[in-house]
Amino acid sequence: MVDHVIEIPRVLDIFEPVLSVIPLQFLADQLGLLKGRNVDQPRNLAKSVTVE
Repeated sequence: MVDHVIEIPRVLDIFEPVLSVIPLQFLADQLGLLKGRNVDQPRNLAKSVTVE
């Protein structure tokens, strides 16, 4: 049993990954906001993208 469902329309198999990423990114954004995280500046991002 689930409370919510994210439905993705049927498309050719080649387009399915592209189409499924958009609602999953939205879900991740909303979950981050619900947890009180700053979704625009993730922690430790500077450590992983800094080039010396």
